[in-house]
Amino acid sequence: MRDVLEVLEFPKVRALLAERAKTPLGQRLALALAPLPQEEAERRHGLTQEALAYPYTLPEAGTLEEAYQKAQGGARLSGLELLKSAQALEEAMALKEELLPLQNLLSQVAAGIGDHGAFLAKVRKALDEEGAVRDEASPKLFAIRRELKPLRQQILDKLYALMDRHPEAIQDRFVTLRRERYCIPVRAGMAQRIPGLLLDESESGATLFIEPLSVVKLNNRLQALRLQEEEEANRILRELSERLAQDPGVPGTLKALGLLDLVQAQAALARDLGLTRPRFGERYELWEAFHPLIPNPVKNSFALDDHHRLLLISGPNMGGKTALLKTLGLAVLMAQSGLFVGAKRALLAWPDRVFADIGDEQSLQESLSTFAGHLRRLKEMLEGATPQSLVLIDELGSGTDPEEGAALSQAILEALLERGVKGMVTTHLSPLKAFAQGREGIRNASMRFDLEGLRPTYELVLGVPGRSYALAIARRLALPEEVLQRAEALLPEGGRLEALLEKLEAERLALEEEGRKLREELARAEELRRRLEAREARYEEERAERMRALEEEVRRQLLQVEAELKALKEKARVGAKKDALRELMALRERYAKKAPPPPPPAELAEGQLVEVVSLGRQGRLLELRGEEALVQVGPVRMTLKAKELKPLKAPEAPKALSTRPRREVKEVDLRGLTVEEALLEVDSALEEAKALGLPTLRLLHGKGTGALRQAIREALRRDKRVETFADAPPHEGGHGVTVVVLKS
Repeated sequence: MRDVLEVLEFPKVRALLAERAKTPLGQRLALALAPLPQEEAERRHGLTQEALAYPYTLPEAGTLEEAYQKAQGGARLSGLELLKSAQALEEAMALKEELLPLQNLLSQVAAGIGDHGAFLAKVRKALDEEGAVRDEASPKLFAIRRELKPLRQQILDKLYALMDRHPEAIQDRFVTLRRERYCIPVRAGMAQRIPGLLLDESESGATLFIEPLSVVKLNNRLQALRLQEEEEANRILRELSERLAQDPGVPGTLKALGLLDLVQAQAALARDLGLTRPRFGERYELWEAFHPLIPNPVKNSFALDDHHRLLLISGPNMGGKTALLKTLGLAVLMAQSGLFVGAKRALLAWPDRVFADIGDEQSLQESLSTFAGHLRRLKEMLEGATPQSLVLIDELGSGTDPEEGAALSQAILEALLERGVKGMVTTHLSPLKAFAQGREGIRNASMRFDLEGLRPTYELVLGVPGRSYALAIARRLALPEEVLQRAEALLPEGGRLEALLEKLEAERLALEEEGRKLREELARAEELRRRLEAREARYEEERAERMRALEEEVRRQLLQVEAELKALKEKARVGAKKDALRELMALRERYAKKAPPPPPPAELAEGQLVEVVSLGRQGRLLELRGEEALVQVGPVRMTLKAKELKPLKAPEAPKALSTRPRREVKEVDLRGLTVEEALLEVDSALEEAKALGLPTLRLLHGKGTGALRQAIREALRRDKRVETFADAPPHEGGHGVTVVVLKS
């Protein structure tokens, strides 16, 4: 497995992962990452997904781990090391409290962090914020320091008093330490004035550092207390170090922090490289897969299933065949190791073993040639592969005689198909392409090549074998034609297959271009349908709103009538029947005179020219359907409310003589419009030009990609008002302007 990991460049992935780890613990786990049992790999995928959604802050586990290992080895840690370890443990416990309420996979990992409260309490009591041992760390230390402070001050007072009595002998008025004893600076030659012990002298010899006899006993006592203080402080630090080494929760805490760091690094890797979470199944399906180690990679989609177990990839050198093999192999290894993979979506089988024969790996020690090295790895595949294995073979049949290599390679492919393995194979051998064409269980594929630019595109084309492009490239590089023709004549059967592949590729490219145009037209039609549906929905909403308002008005009037009738009934009951009858007749007459409902829209007739008020466009009424009407607006038919249409008078025939000068040419600027908007403008312009009797019409659409020009000309070709159309002269716009001649 180690050879496969190296062949598929998995160590480079581990290095990228280690760069994103924040602690030595996580870095070691990243560099040692390898395929896991399936259950653990899926758990790591879940942890990575949760780490992407919930970022958390890790404590400084590296210092803790180093201090713990030193303490276990019997070393006495410094106060600062103990303080940093305690801070890391405290932050780890805080992280545990933060993650536990999530009740997910991260919380399960955080549950492994131990309880270090007892150790933290000891450290807080014994050390201050800078890692120094506190006076209160032990009664003995407290007593020692309680005696040290006044003793030190007593020595200083005596020395300053002595210097004040003999200022002439003092070089500078200050007290200093030499050999851990307090002394004063005395001028050379004046030492007899201040009896004492010579501890040191300056480099120039002008100053002597003297310990006066009056403070010798005090300095002795001070030194003894310092030794006792140091011994007690070291004892306390040693005790704290032993407590850290004996804390049973530290190993679990370090393990949990290491895994949390690794998972966070995996999330960062997925985010930085655009990786996605894989799913496991019975087949291999990758959508928009890419090699995560290649900058700006080309993405390809492919599948290996029971129908197409092997994919035979051919094409020119440096076309991306080997990178595609590594893309699949690396995706499988990364998924098995708990990492996300390079694809938009990924469904992967779980192979029992990955076999990879990629690259030239000659063994000089064993005196194996390149071909023999390939055969050794192929032998290992044939002996060990099962239906659950994945095989990746690069340049099958290379390194030997082409005819024998092709025969041997075909036999190997047949043996692999019989074993039911899945995998990818690359080759240049034409007989293998013919073998795979139409054969059950194996499928041809190729890497596309840009012959115009003489460069590979790294795009995978399924179902079509690839060409070597040797003669095509030679012709593009202008080799003598007689040499090329002779080479074509010398081509064996495989060469004629290359010619057939060239023809098939040309047909495929033409079909792809046609499909692209159809998809664009479908997208435009879909956009128009969506806009019409949205407009229809708005109309229905407005209609419902008007109906609600009308119902509310009717309800209000009914309530008013009921109230008036009730009042009249009450008046008749109390005896004023004549007055009530008179008022009832007046009420009846009042409601009878209510204004009639608004008249329907002006009379419409099928075939009539109308204006669609909501669109500001003209069209022709094709059919009346009660309150609705079918209207032709340019090339688009739409169903609208009849009341939204305004009848237009038929255009009058142009007079023979006119006081106004007649315009001979109308120009319409269509630049910046969508195809649908432009077609509506063209229809309106044709109608207007026809009404004005203009013989020609100029449509300014610009050059651009040519899509707008093509759509306009397609509509003009079907329009019965148009006699002919053509490009404008070069000095008047050329291809960017279409001049339309209207029928008289």
